[in-house]
Amino acid sequence: MPVLQKLETLTTIADLRAWSRAQRSRGRSVGLVPTMGALHAGHHSLMERAVAAGDSVIVSIFVNPTQFGPKEDFARYPRSFDADCELARTAGVEAIFAPTVEEMYPTSASTYVDVGTLGEQLDGLARPGHFRGVATIVAKLLIAAEPEHAYFGQKDAAQVSVLRKLVRDMAFATELVVCPIVREADGLALSSRNAYLSAAERKQALVLSQSVRRVENLYERGERSARLLESAALAVIASEPEIDVEYATVVDWATLLSIDNAVPGTLFAVAARVGTTRLIDNTIL
Repeated sequence: MPVLQKLETLTTIADLRAWSRAQRSRGRSVGLVPTMGALHAGHHSLMERAVAAGDSVIVSIFVNPTQFGPKEDFARYPRSFDADCELARTAGVEAIFAPTVEEMYPTSASTYVDVGTLGEQLDGLARPGHFRGVATIVAKLLIAAEPEHAYFGQKDAAQVSVLRKLVRDMAFATELVVCPIVREADGLALSSRNAYLSAAERKQALVLSQSVRRVENLYERGERSARLLESAALAVIASEPEIDVEYATVVDWATLLSIDNAVPGTLFAVAARVGTTRLIDNTIL
């Protein structure tokens, strides 16, 4: 069990940079866990991984407006700062970075990070500008915190691909650490947006994880055709006709482009709307 300690809260980029450099002056590495708050057990697993690695761990809590479209849920995205801080403290986190929008995006700011066509695939196709917003805020955090390690969940597999390219292209010294998806006992991937689901919608949402398991089972039995794997997944999701599928696709994890045949390391990803709530899930074959 981590030793519980006082949790320091930082609100400015200058304070974040100073805190990070102070840790390194003491011979400590810095681990950053970027989040938008509404923390759950999936986030907790990232924090535990960072603490176990021996890092001085800081969690950013910032609902990033630039990754939301004009008709998306920025205003109603769940916010639970006090509970988030307590969960971080129990994981052994040493500091929280909780800036204002104005701190991260001054009125005069006009610079954004664009990762090219990679940012237009999967969630980037359905949510134009989404990955530009993600890449921009993560770049700002990496520049400010200068962490040795940054921890992300596999549930956001397309985001991981985008951020790997960001780090490679911009020559950041940070190592990205990707941690496994954390699921409820019935298989539903943990997500802050699960809080939006009614009881009936939550039951319907289980077909996403069921489609993932179906693809995994077929692949383990030797099926390699991407189109057949996708068809099998769609057949599972079709058992809940009210779910609106955005994509259920087999892609190269590095490029997010469609492929004909799955190989080890291939990504199967699914996104769908359950009621008004957009959910994602995936597996690495």
